[in-house]
Amino acid sequence: MLNGSSTAWQQMGGRYRTIWISDIHLGTRGCKADFLVDFLRYNESETLYLVGDIVDGWRLQKSWYWAQSHNDVVQKLLRKARKGTRVIYIPGNHDEWLRDYLDLELGGIALREDAVHVTADGRRLFQGLFTYTLSCLRWRQKSAFLMPRASGSNTGSRPSFFCRS
Repeated sequence: MLNGSSTAWQQMGGRYRTIWISDIHLGTRGCKADFLVDFLRYNESETLYLVGDIVDGWRLQKSWYWAQSHNDVVQKLLRKARKGTRVIYIPGNHDEWLRDYLDLELGGIALREDAVHVTADGRRLFQGLFTYTLSCLRWRQKSAFLMPRASGSNTGSRPSFFCRS
């Protein structure tokens, strides 16, 4: 199992057509930003999809936490975009505030509601969260007396890194 050391990522690193990353939750104390920085350092791709909950706006609204490692992730993503990687950010429920900026490019990172990825063998994969789903989640959050939220933050979820050659 990888322990987040640069050596481990160096040995496993590579070049891929596409990398998908989700559920990082920058802005939370439990975020594994150092792991992601190492992963990004040793893995390259033509396209990089950031698929939801990269920044945890819900947690940041409650209390501000932003470590240097969180800045390092943002800088690494911006550098990848600047060096030619196609970076597409599809906001999830924790970073839904970014939906106000859909169809803009910020530092070379394209903000999109959804995307269709064509695999090497021609299959089409749809990615995105529908606005309807987000509005239901907002309703659920505000209706705590009907459906109580679990206590604590969402930092127990693992970040997802998925590469496809």
